[in-house]
Amino acid sequence: MTSKNKTLFLVQFSVLLAIEAIFCFTPLGSLPALGPIVATLAMVPVSITAVLLGTKAGTMMGAFAGLFSFLVWTFMPPMPLMAFIFTPFYSLGEFSGNFGSLLICFVPRILVGTVTGVSYKYFSEALHKKAVFSISISAALGSLANTFGVMGGIWLFFGDQYASIAGQTMIYIIGITILTSGIPEAIVSAILSSAVCRPLKTLLERRG
Repeated sequence: MTSKNKTLFLVQFSVLLAIEAIFCFTPLGSLPALGPIVATLAMVPVSITAVLLGTKAGTMMGAFAGLFSFLVWTFMPPMPLMAFIFTPFYSLGEFSGNFGSLLICFVPRILVGTVTGVSYKYFSEALHKKAVFSISISAALGSLANTFGVMGGIWLFFGDQYASIAGQTMIYIIGITILTSGIPEAIVSAILSSAVCRPLKTLLERRG
């Protein structure tokens, strides 16, 4: 990678990281949702990074997303009743966070970048003339990886506690979360990622 390319990479990554921080730390990153988990735009910059800058960069951005999420849930949780699920430094009566909280907070976010990057590489090679579809389906898969990762982690580490607080069975909670948060997030991520990445990739290819 030349010095010019390194500089361009750092500028692009820094801009996307700033957008990620805005989505994580301000209400601008929240979407209306009916499920128990708040719908968010925070995975969009992760998917965009994976498509524009590659799987490694996307995975790194996912790690930052996990860090930002950890800070939010530790110091300013949007839903205090559920904060112990995402940070070991928060407790609610008899329920306390633990190492599983860190896994739930970090691993699904990291997987967004990895899944999006790997999927985009596969689809872009398999479908040469369908760039918009390749970007959209990859971003959607990355977003769903986060949803299933979070809900799977909750089921694994805090299933009984979470169901007790929510007053519903875990099957119901997971189903309603996927329908009201996971799928809308995936659709929004697919639309925004393709809308941003397609023209940018075309512009960068022409300049390169």
